[in-house]
Amino acid sequence: MSQDEQEIRSAIDDWAEGVRTKDIERCLAHYADDAVQFDIAPPLKNTGKDVNRKNLEMWFPSFAGQIRYDITDLQVYAADDVAFAHCINHMTGTRSDGEDTDVWLRATVGLRRVDAKWLIVHEHVSVPFYMDGSMRAAVDLKP
Repeated sequence: MSQDEQEIRSAIDDWAEGVRTKDIERCLAHYADDAVQFDIAPPLKNTGKDVNRKNLEMWFPSFAGQIRYDITDLQVYAADDVAFAHCINHMTGTRSDGEDTDVWLRATVGLRRVDAKWLIVHEHVSVPFYMDGSMRAAVDLKP
């Protein structure tokens, strides 16, 4: 494993720990100021750390306690100052309304080395949907 791959894996693991502990600053530390996100929540596209901060400020309190966020099948590809990674993630937890969440997500991130630090410049998180005409999110899938 290259030094770049180790650094990227470490950054992604630290970001996930920020999600688990609902630490907004820890999460944001891994994004470029102009990062673009295609997230599972509307709208279709978000740009910038400020938007990301607002989304996390709304999302984290929707869980009653810690969020369990496990990253699986992480693949990292790095060359020079650009990299991308993809993984399948498992998120569980109890929502503030008492409902349990248990969902598998797909994620792809593009990274750029900025001042010797790998930062996320593009993020795409999704869940598949059933193509049977129902347009239902396929949140019952498991790897």
